[in-house]
Amino acid sequence: MIARLTGVPVARTADGMVLDVGGVGYLVRATQRASQKAREGREVTLDTYLHVREDALQLYGFAEPAERELFEQLLSVSGVGPKVALLIVSGSTPAELRRAIVLEDTTRFLAIPGVGKKTAERVVLELKEKLGLEEVVPDGAPTDNVARDALLELGYTPVEAERALAGTDPELAPEERVRQALRAA
Repeated sequence: MIARLTGVPVARTADGMVLDVGGVGYLVRATQRASQKAREGREVTLDTYLHVREDALQLYGFAEPAERELFEQLLSVSGVGPKVALLIVSGSTPAELRRAIVLEDTTRFLAIPGVGKKTAERVVLELKEKLGLEEVVPDGAPTDNVARDALLELGYTPVEAERALAGTDPELAPEERVRQALRAA
């Protein structure tokens, strides 16, 4: 598996970009953020995923490991191939997509060209439990953890707690966020 490449983008094609790594040109289909990161003439490091098919080897490039991880998770969804997974990952940041999955926000996926209602529903259904709330919460957000734990103690499911907290002010103290969530329920 080719997990990362560091090289200089030398050309753009209809299929992606050509990344020159030590004199070898790799054709990489990349997310929008990876393409922006790869300005011609400047060396860039991309996280990659090698998709093996019967008739081809296709290399996909990502600006950060979180994009690649979400891409791989999307490939596990029935009916989602690498082209659709790349479109989904290109559409928003990984954190936004994970939050949309946990909150069952299929409209975020419907806005992506090539993603229909059934595919959006399958993405949410099949990935919701796999992701876990830890991946949805940004690092260094203990306020969210304290408030979420309090709601869990009150009988909320993890998804219900996340939804309830999404409607509160993240700048408030954990106990005030819990009060807001309870008032809204």
